[in-house]
Amino acid sequence: MEISDKLLCLFNAEVTESEDTYTVEVPRREIETGSIEAGETYRVALVSREPTEESSDSRSSRPSTPSSEPQPPVDIGEMRYVEVEDIGKQGDGIARVERGYVIIVPGAEIGERVKVEVTEVKSNFAVGEIID
Repeated sequence: MEISDKLLCLFNAEVTESEDTYTVEVPRREIETGSIEAGETYRVALVSREPTEESSDSRSSRPSTPSSEPQPPVDIGEMRYVEVEDIGKQGDGIARVERGYVIIVPGAEIGERVKVEVTEVKSNFAVGEIID
């Protein structure tokens, strides 16, 4: 499956029914990390929950886990070149990589392309220290 570079976040959610409407709830962490904002309009794509041949490939470099949550696309110690797209509420640079996954880059400015070493990895964001 091909994933757009415009993807802001990825999460699992249940579709609930209420009278004549159906709702997909967005996890609080997606708002808190700044991937998306409440009150804004976004395009939504729904992906089958059936495993694909690609996702069940045993040659994957990441260990498989029983969790249905997507795994972060970076590992601690990994070096990445990233472009800072935004500044967070605390003044840190924000870069996005695969699937819209956020890497926070302290000390970076918008528009900078920097080499970072990933120092911390969470389910919905990572922190990278500027190397170059």
